[in-house]
Amino acid sequence: MVYQGAGMGMGRGMGSGTRAVGPAGIAAALALAAVLSACSRGGEPRLMNIPANTSTPDEFSILPTRPLMMPEDLSALPEPTPGGASRTDPTPEADAIRTLGGNPAVRAAPVPAGDSAVVAHARRFGAEAGIRDTLAAEDLEFRRRNDGRLLERWFSVNVYYRAYREMALDRYAELARWRRAGIRTPAAPPDPTTE
Repeated sequence: MVYQGAGMGMGRGMGSGTRAVGPAGIAAALALAAVLSACSRGGEPRLMNIPANTSTPDEFSILPTRPLMMPEDLSALPEPTPGGASRTDPTPEADAIRTLGGNPAVRAAPVPAGDSAVVAHARRFGAEAGIRDTLAAEDLEFRRRNDGRLLERWFSVNVYYRAYREMALDRYAELARWRRAGIRTPAAPPDPTTE
């Protein structure tokens, strides 16, 4: 395919074996390239497509930090360590352990003797060593199978809820099941579909 510009003899009188490609041919070639690029997009599939131009805040980009404080004695401060941790850096794992009543200093330590019965009960059916890697691989495969149709991927349509619909828990059906079994359950808002 050869495209010859206006000053290169477009139209009649062109050499044998060459033909001009008009605007329709260029548009078709661009459309074909776009289709092929959409089909062969690499990387991880994105089921939750949130447009970047929304006015809502991104809750994952907001990190709570500890307040800056002026120390009593500036000479007592440790030497700065480039690339090291700061006292104001977020520590989500330690914060979660502290919130649940644990001690973050001993999180890498072996299980205390007082908790061994709880850990043994939790592991009574066995514990698979590579469960995190297995689940990550299975989830990636599931997301690839449910990545949406071509136009949904092109226009970044959100297919997350449709993909996980079968795994969603119907809270009102589950509440009724527990109540039928005679188990006391806390009050719940009424089902909007029955009102």
